Amino acid sequence: MTSKNRLFRGSLVALITPMFENGDIDFDSLRQLIDWHIESGTSGLVIMGTTGESATILEEEHFLIVEAAISYADKRIPIIAGCSSPSTKKATKLASSLSALKPDAFLCVTPYYVKALQEGLYRHFSEVSEACDAPMLLYNVPSRTACDLQNDTVIKLSNNNNIVGIKDAVGDLKRSKELIDEIGDRFCMLSGDDPTAYEFMRLGGVGIITVTGNVAPKAMSQWCNGVLDGEFEQSKKVFNDLMPLHDAMFVESNPMPAKWALNRLGKIEQGIRLPLTMPSKGAKQIIEQTMQQCGIEIILE
Repeated sequence: MTSKNRLFRGSLVALITPMFENGDIDFDSLRQLIDWHIESGTSGLVIMGTTGESATILEEEHFLIVEAAISYADKRIPIIAGCSSPSTKKATKLASSLSALKPDAFLCVTPYYVKALQEGLYRHFSEVSEACDAPMLLYNVPSRTACDLQNDTVIKLSNNNNIVGIKDAVGDLKRSKELIDEIGDRFCMLSGDDPTAYEFMRLGGVGIITVTGNVAPKAMSQWCNGVLDGEFEQSKKVFNDLMPLHDAMFVESNPMPAKWALNRLGKIEQGIRLPLTMPSKGAKQIIEQTMQQCGIEIILE
């Protein structure tokens, strides 16, 4: 196992961005969430990823949110900063700007909408990584981006010293296994798909960047760390108990369900940026029923 593989392990949470009902950023709630995750054993936080609504956040806000998280975390928990854009120049500029804040790592998703070729993806990630003054993780989520980073391209990018791993949200365990078998001993293989994350880790993955961890951080940390420690039976039980919650977090588009659940927990207000909204009435009922089924106490009625 190389140093690349050891960098990020366990349950890393793709953190939502708390907002007031008018859409302004709620920095006090952000700080409280960071404390909660530290207390719950979360292994790291992704700030300004997809779940953080990076696509609807203004550039100056993006910088301020990452800055606030890094400053408040104060090295108590690793902070991974999102630096994604479908434009290589924009992503490079963003990574360069955020580097001044000294995040522990960066996360960069495949360039959405433009439908680049594999050669373009290779060059995109290579150029963005050069602007990152910290290790960079790739992020492949074809269901959201209409862009798929093929295994051969990931393998090629794994030879870049500053690209240290991938958030693999393809959801195809056969394909993930092929990648883990090829580079998992020297590359940080993280699941980006909550419902298949246990099997992903049993195949040799070292953790997950999770949405469910926003709502059940302690349980997510428990089963992830259990797998890493070889406690497979108990970890599987905890994971299975969470399966309804994994499904509920995607009953409608992420991060809408996670934000509603956190509001029901009394952690955040009902703030979200258009064109996203709070979930539909039916989805709200599903989310709340699932939380109760999983033993998660709802504070607000």
